[in-house]
Amino acid sequence: MAGGERHVSIWSVPERQGRGPRPAYSRTQITEAAIRIADAEGLEAASMRRIAADLGTGAMSLYRYVPSRDDLIELMIDHVVLEMDIPERPSGDWRADLTLIAENTRAMWRGHPWLAGLQRPRASFGPNRLRLAEFAFGALDVGIPIDDMVALLDMLNGYVERTVRGEIEWMREMRQSGMTPERWMMRSAPYVRELLDTGRYPMFERLVKDARLPHMSDEDQFRYGLQRVLDCIAGVLPEPS
Repeated sequence: MAGGERHVSIWSVPERQGRGPRPAYSRTQITEAAIRIADAEGLEAASMRRIAADLGTGAMSLYRYVPSRDDLIELMIDHVVLEMDIPERPSGDWRADLTLIAENTRAMWRGHPWLAGLQRPRASFGPNRLRLAEFAFGALDVGIPIDDMVALLDMLNGYVERTVRGEIEWMREMRQSGMTPERWMMRSAPYVRELLDTGRYPMFERLVKDARLPHMSDEDQFRYGLQRVLDCIAGVLPEPS
């Protein structure tokens, strides 16, 4: 870092430092208040001032527990991961385990849409994210190099995040404009017919006439794509003995 400054992870800073009175609040209380506000009004609304008002204290007092906004966001992300229904250990069926991770991740993002407003989170060593990583890597520990595990999990996570970001954007658009997918398709129909009449876009014509995916529910679209991703992962894994 610039000037040789050493980054101190929030996870290495004890909640209670040294002697003195017992803290009035816990990091968990502060984190849960921030999540409540972000869920209702968006991440920007979850300022220290707003969290402090929610807890009935002064904003400056919270910095004794959470030194910076980056620390707060890291705590929030790790806390919502706790909602994922992930067992302690992989089942031995990598496909079932990765499906469980994907479906739980989607549910978590949809339950906390502010996650979609973040850039892809940097590596974090919070306890809940570490536990999830242990489970995910353990599920793929089937005799392949660790770098292959990283690449395959990155592909899976990329699919889940891209898809759920799109779902969240659609939900936001529908709330703001009232434009449902069905209404959007009806509004676009005249121009689509013009394009088809040119005969210049045969693949687009197949997409319009034959594709079932755009007409599926969000859940069915997600599962369809997920199975294709898992098929790709299966193609590079060793055959079971």
